[in-house]
Amino acid sequence: MKRQLATLVLLGLTTPIAAQWLTLPTPGIPRTADGEADLTAPTPRTADGRPDLSGLWVPVDFAGDLFDPTRVKEWARTLMNEREARFWADNPSFLCLPSGPGYLTRGSTSGGARRIVQSPSMIVFLYSDMIYRQVFMDGRELEPAPFPTWMGYAVGRWAGDTLIVESNGYNDKTWLHRRGLAHTEDLRITERYTRPDFGHLRLEIAYEDPGTFDEPLQAVLEMQLDADNELLESVCNEASKGRSHWGGAITDALDRAVEVAPEILADYVGTYTGYWSGRPFALEIALEDGALLMQRDGVENEQRNGTERLRLIPRSETTFDCSCGWGYTFTRGDDGTVTGLDEVHVSGAWPFTRELQ
Repeated sequence: MKRQLATLVLLGLTTPIAAQWLTLPTPGIPRTADGEADLTAPTPRTADGRPDLSGLWVPVDFAGDLFDPTRVKEWARTLMNEREARFWADNPSFLCLPSGPGYLTRGSTSGGARRIVQSPSMIVFLYSDMIYRQVFMDGRELEPAPFPTWMGYAVGRWAGDTLIVESNGYNDKTWLHRRGLAHTEDLRITERYTRPDFGHLRLEIAYEDPGTFDEPLQAVLEMQLDADNELLESVCNEASKGRSHWGGAITDALDRAVEVAPEILADYVGTYTGYWSGRPFALEIALEDGALLMQRDGVENEQRNGTERLRLIPRSETTFDCSCGWGYTFTRGDDGTVTGLDEVHVSGAWPFTRELQ
């Protein structure tokens, strides 16, 4: 429990809270008859006729093979397993460091909101942890070997209504996603942005890094305009000291695991729905080879291909440690039927209701 509390505290200190208190509507945007933002209105355009990508965007869906561990070289898979075993203690964001290319696929529940500011000569991406990214639109070519930095070097151009961004020059201190996929300084990324209407933005990403994977990996992120909301700052400070209290490993939890009858574990299998940072979210619980596995639905689910799921390690008949660092407690009704589960965070228990089968 002490180890898990330390994990929860660090997660809490590095995760922004949604701006639920704001009441000022976004001015100058199309709205429906009931006053809501009209997300299906035509694509806005700049004075030169280009699609205007400006706005606050949040991810709502994800696809691709970026999170498939079978697509990466053995050294990268081994490192991912080692990082999971330490509950991702060296995640750059937990250390108050920039996430670099990891910002691209951050989910809506992990600081994935981003504001795009567009001008003819430069496009800027702003993130809640006060990190920014510049994309030069002045016609320059991508540097062949720029000095490695956290956020890399990026240039963009238009191909019809699609914005194409090419980037390189990333240092090797960042992760490609929060499950700990490393990369080398040879990483090169190509992004394609299309805005089909007012409220939606599609991002297609291709990753090339011969030192980490044999063939390019792909990711597709669907984003939605977060109208009537603002990007709140998330100041990271205490995590730099809190890491000294980050102890334990998955092997410790496995050593303390208790035996739970198979019929009890089977009772927990199912779909649990709730809200994560104000957005619908689902947890899928499965029983395989006598162990509970969890798949987190939504953008944050990095195992969408089903190639890998999170382990639930029993501390009691109802309480489980997760390889993700959080705790889970199943709840039953008066008749003994499993009715839901609580996901334990530093902010308290986040309830999920079991769907009727």
